[in-house]
Amino acid sequence: MTASHIDLFTIDDNGQFQLASAGQVIEAALAILDEKVMRNGLISAPADASAFFSLRLGSLEHEVFAAIFLDAQNRVIEYIELFRGTLTQTSVYPREVVKTSLRLNAAAVIFAHNHPSGVPEPSRADENLTKVLKDALALVDVRVLDHVIVAGGASVSFAQRGLL
Repeated sequence: MTASHIDLFTIDDNGQFQLASAGQVIEAALAILDEKVMRNGLISAPADASAFFSLRLGSLEHEVFAAIFLDAQNRVIEYIELFRGTLTQTSVYPREVVKTSLRLNAAAVIFAHNHPSGVPEPSRADENLTKVLKDALALVDVRVLDHVIVAGGASVSFAQRGLL
């Protein structure tokens, strides 16, 4: 084993060490990230949201539209996968997003969805959807802080690109 190669192990039912599978490593990373986000309760920068969403959505083979709902101090209330779609699209219903925001008493939201194609660039439809959601949520005083598109390990933040 070289210094750049680290093996991760699990312990089986017989107490024997076994090499962890890729799925187990990803599951462990998600658990650590979930704990950090929920314990700290804060997404303080676009990079935090991008890292969280990349792990959650980046490797999925179908589109998922998700959100992190935040309180007035930008503390995490809840992460929810709102809509699931196909390989190339998912339907997002602004009415349902507004209802969920009100049910959680959210003051702000960060949206994300994945592009299974591997290209995180926002489409015109992504930009239009973000505007529709932002306008709908503004009517009930919920701020849209970002919309992150992930594809594999890459991501694009609407906030960082000035698209909000």
